[in-house]
Order: sequence, then structure tokens, then C-alpha cells
Amino acid sequence: MTTSAHDTVPVRTTTAAPAESAESAASAARSAVGVRRSELAVFLRSRRERITPEQVGLPHGTRRRTPGLRREEVAQLSAVGVTWYTWLEQARDIQVSVQVLDALARTLLLDASERAHLFQLAGAADPTPAAHCTGVTPALHQMLRALEPFPATIQNSRYDILAHNRTYARLMGDLEAVPPEDRNCMILVYTNPDWRRSIVHLEETRRLMAAKLRASMAGHLAEPAWKMLVKRLTAESPEFRANWERYEVVDLRTRTKQFLNPYVGFLSLDHTDLWLTRETGARLVTYTPTDDESRRRLEQLHALAVAAERD
Repeated sequence: MTTSAHDTVPVRTTTAAPAESAESAASAARSAVGVRRSELAVFLRSRRERITPEQVGLPHGTRRRTPGLRREEVAQLSAVGVTWYTWLEQARDIQVSVQVLDALARTLLLDASERAHLFQLAGAADPTPAAHCTGVTPALHQMLRALEPFPATIQNSRYDILAHNRTYARLMGDLEAVPPEDRNCMILVYTNPDWRRSIVHLEETRRLMAAKLRASMAGHLAEPAWKMLVKRLTAESPEFRANWERYEVVDLRTRTKQFLNPYVGFLSLDHTDLWLTRETGARLVTYTPTDDESRRRLEQLHALAVAAERD
């Protein structure tokens, strides 16, 4: 049997194709990360340059050559190294933790959309509660409204305020004026002037809340959102540092709370926690009046909240 020239041509193999395909995919992924890193650098620089020193409590000085804040000022306010932050604005290949991203968002006065953009560019998930929590169903929102005029809110074990009704929003000032990322009862009770003025037994409340947070944190020690919350409170509140260092722990309990509301005056309310999911700590928190005068004032407060919503 004879063999033609066509029969002797070697068959081309394709064994290298999968490797080439994998390398191509990895190269594309690296390119995408590089583009996102460059966009992050531009975004940070643009937001830094639009903020005046006075907006963050710094003196303007007379020798500023560029608009906005200096890199070293952003680094100082965010508690990160100047060199590290400079590398970030130079799109260097460095890792950015969610704690640092949170600090940068607050230093640069980012709104909710800008904050979400920052975390997206950094390829990280924002652990703080958003303005809308998908875990709170329409039925739960309806239930919050149905409880009015009594204040009610849905929180998790980290004290994030996930949802609330209109009376609760006015119980200790104006919650709607608080940025969504700051709607956490621990942050508010330790750093917000309106909340501090509204709580009659403030120091006792702070100490008890710190002990509750310490007890709840035992099951979340490695989670970034919990560590970020404690780090922020430790940096911003000497009172929290003192209470945290006591290392007290206490479980949640029903108790009577007293408020000096800025709109209707003194309120005496029974605080009750109703568990929604014990695993995640989600609970419905309700406040019911202990006397007729508090009930009447809650009705006034609710009417004020409804009227403000219509304006």
C-alpha cells in the first residue's frame, strides 16, 4: 500500500489551547483590575481636591498651591500612612481593607452613591447598612407603619438601624438627617449630639449598650464590619473606650427608658425586643408608653412626623 504526500502531513495538535485560553483570561482579569485601580485613584484625587480644609476642621493656611486637601491631610484624617495613601492615588498594586475604605469615605465626605462607587472600584463589599436593606421585607415595613404612633425599628445585633417608622425617626432628633452609613445606635449614642441630649440616663445607657455589643460580638470576632465599628468608636469616643475596656457583657433585656424629646418633651417608654432571626440578630424593637401622658405625647410626635413627611 502506497502513501501519498497528503497522508504524511502531521496532524496539528491543540493541546496548548486550554493553557493559552487560561492565560488569556488571567491577562484580561489583570487588565480589568488595573483599570479599576486607575479609576479608583482618579476618583479619590477628584474628591480630595473638592473639599476645603474648613469642611473637615482644618485651618486653610496661606501656602496652599492646589485646591482641596493635601494627601497628607487625607492620610492623617483617615489614620493611614502618607506613603500608603500616595500609592493608592498612584494606582499602585496594594490591598485596601474595608476599614480603610470606610475611613476614606468619611474623610472625603462621600454621599451614599459616592460611597458605593468607592467600594465598587476597590472590589470590596461595603459592610455598613445601606439606605435600603433587602432583608427587610415589604411586610415588615408595613408592620412598622401599623405600630404607629408607637416608635419601632428593625435592628441587627450590631445595632445597625435597618428600618424604622416615622415616630422612631423623631424619637431622638431627626434620623432622616443622619447619613445611612451612620445609622447605628452605638455610633449615635456615643457621637451624635441630638441622641446624647435625648437620653435621660445617658451614661448608664452607654455602658449597658457597650456590654451588649461585647456579648454579641463573641460570635463575630473575625468579621470586618464588627471590627470596623469598634475601631471607629474607639477612635471617636473616649467614653466608649472607657466602657469597652471594662469588658462587661450583658444579654438583651426589656426595660423602661426615658427620653427628653426635642419636640414633645419627656417620654417614659417600655423597650421590647422581638426576635426576627436569632442567627443574624435581627430584631424588632418597639417602644410603648408607660403612662397616659407619654401616650399623648407620642401621638403628638407621630402627627409632627407625618406633617413633616407631607411638606
